Amino acid sequence: MTGKTVVVTGANSGIGRQTALALARAGSRVVITARDPAKGNEAVSDLRAKVGDDRVDLTVFDLGDLASVRAGAAQLLDMCDRIDVLVNNAGVVFTQRRESADGYEATFAVNHLGPFLLTTLLMDRITAGAPARIVNVASTAHSGARHGLDFDDLQCTRNYRGMQAYARSKLANIYFTTELARRLSGTGVTANCLHPGTVATGYGRDGDATGALALGLKISAPFFLTPEKGARTSVYLASADEVRTVSGKYFVKCKQRQPSKAAQDRVAAERLWQVSEELVRAT
Repeated sequence: MTGKTVVVTGANSGIGRQTALALARAGSRVVITARDPAKGNEAVSDLRAKVGDDRVDLTVFDLGDLASVRAGAAQLLDMCDRIDVLVNNAGVVFTQRRESADGYEATFAVNHLGPFLLTTLLMDRITAGAPARIVNVASTAHSGARHGLDFDDLQCTRNYRGMQAYARSKLANIYFTTELARRLSGTGVTANCLHPGTVATGYGRDGDATGALALGLKISAPFFLTPEKGARTSVYLASADEVRTVSGKYFVKCKQRQPSKAAQDRVAAERLWQVSEELVRAT
C-alpha cells in the first residue's frame, strides 16, 4: 500500500479505526473522517503514535447532514490529489426514529445516503487514479429485510423498528455496491461490500440505543469480536492482490458469499440508485 491514499469514514473508533491503523501500517497515507472534532483528533494522535509518523490526517463532517457531506468531500478533494481506496465504514443504529438535518430517517441517511453522496462526489478523483477500490461495510443484518426495501416508505414513517431500519440500511449498502460496480465496469475501479462480523464497536454508547436493544447489546458484548478482528475483511478488500479485479461482490471472513435472495435484486439496486440521486438532489 506504499504511496497509496486511503479514506476511511467513521474511523475515530471501532472497526474504522482499526482499518485505518492496518492500512497506515501497510504504508498508505490515511485520511480518516469523523463527526466529532475532539474524537477525530484523539484518533489521529493515537494512530500517528502507533504508526510512527504523520501519515494519518482528519476531515470532520457529518454523514447525516448532506450539506456537511458536500463540505467534507470538498475538503478531501483539496487534501488528496489521488484517492486509491475509499472505505465507507461509518454506521449507526437508533432505537427511536429520528430525522437527519435534511428531514430523512436518520439510519437511512447516515448508513446509505451520506456514503452514496460522498462516493459520487469523490468519484472523478477515484477513477482518475485507477486502479482503485471502494469498500462498503454492510452487514449480515441485511437478511432481516426479507422482502427487500419498501420504496413507498424508505423513511420508515410507518411502524418504525430500530433493527428493521438498520437491516434495510444494510440491504441498501449491498444494492449500492451492486449498482456502483455495474456503473464502474471497465474503469479499473472495483466496488465490494462485506459483513465484518458481530463486533464490539460501541453502538449505543451515546444514547442511540435504548430499552431492549441497549440491554441486548450490553448482554451480548462479551461474545462480540474485537474491532481488530472485525476490520480484517475491510483491510483485505482494500489491499489484497487476489481481489484487485473482483467487483460487485459480498464478503464474509475474507471469503466471497452470497447475500440474501432479496439482496440479489438488481432491479431494486438500480431503482435505489435513481431514488438516492433524487433525494440528494433535493437538498
